Amino acid sequence: MHELASPAEKAKVFDLTAEVALRLAIVAGLIVWCFRIVEPFILPIVWGMIIAVAISPLFGKLTRLTGGRRGLTALLFTLLAIALIVVPAWQVTDSVVHSAIDLDHRIDAGSVVVPAPGESVRDWPVVGEQVYAAWDAAHTNLNTARERYEPQIERIRAWALGTARGLAGGLLMTILALIICGFMLTFSEAEERWARALGSRLGGQMGEGLVSTVAATIRSVAQGVLGVAAVQAAAAGLGMLLAGIPGWGIWTVLVLVLAVVQLPPLVVLGPILVWNFTIADSTVWAVVFAIWALLVSVSDTFLKPLFLGRGVDIPMPVILIGAIGGVIVSGIIGLFVGAVVLAIGYELFKAWMAERPGDESAAAG
Repeated sequence: MHELASPAEKAKVFDLTAEVALRLAIVAGLIVWCFRIVEPFILPIVWGMIIAVAISPLFGKLTRLTGGRRGLTALLFTLLAIALIVVPAWQVTDSVVHSAIDLDHRIDAGSVVVPAPGESVRDWPVVGEQVYAAWDAAHTNLNTARERYEPQIERIRAWALGTARGLAGGLLMTILALIICGFMLTFSEAEERWARALGSRLGGQMGEGLVSTVAATIRSVAQGVLGVAAVQAAAAGLGMLLAGIPGWGIWTVLVLVLAVVQLPPLVVLGPILVWNFTIADSTVWAVVFAIWALLVSVSDTFLKPLFLGRGVDIPMPVILIGAIGGVIVSGIIGLFVGAVVLAIGYELFKAWMAERPGDESAAAG
């Protein structure tokens, strides 16, 4: 039998336990405090890091053209990116904001004019008669139709205004992320060494391999999913703008969201082109817009191989859950960041599942 500890030993254990607890409490408090300070900047930092990793191969080529001046190259890239991304995005955001505000004011003033439905609407399969009746009621007496569909109108109004605010915030967040991306690209070599050192510290040889896996995953999702979605949304928005589709900015955002979650843009463009055929003055231009919409919808079949190359193959459910969850948690920017972060988690989980005890090099590979 072991003898009971003496009072001196008990006091020593108590003092040691209290000291360790105090140190842990101080460290935990400092970590929480630092996190609270950095928390407002986490999303733009992650978004900027994703952009920096995704375009790092292109940045390397541009740096050679400027004689190895990384700071100058990063500055030029940041300005060019703001011009190429933010300016069109601002046009879309401006369209959404003005459409939402104008619709809200016109609904309140009772000045919304609904055009008469064409007789061809009756021929739409399944829902033709119901759509024609609701459309004709809104055309004949908008106030009566408004009272009848007041809950649906209020939901659409709230959604449109919320989308407008979210797009404006997302645009500002993207500008900040691009600036952060420029700083990251300037010091990318040191950051890569730091990332590999961190990976080695956390997971040894396997950790270094996982750093490459994370970078490959970011490039794969950013180029093969987000890049394709951005191209499809831009093409769809341009077509709707030239065709004079009302509220084209809102539909462009919907196309972007659907393309990110791997759904065809035709889900949005299909009803629009049918509506365009119904009210279009020129059948030729309606046919041109329909062909353009179909080309945009099938463009991912050749855009994905072009953008993706030999990137990591991420299952569609992972992208879908990441994008939707990202929007719920972080707004419109979460649509992109969520898909990338969940894809990284998926790849790291796969690597962990493939790891075998005593075979770190195989797991890293």
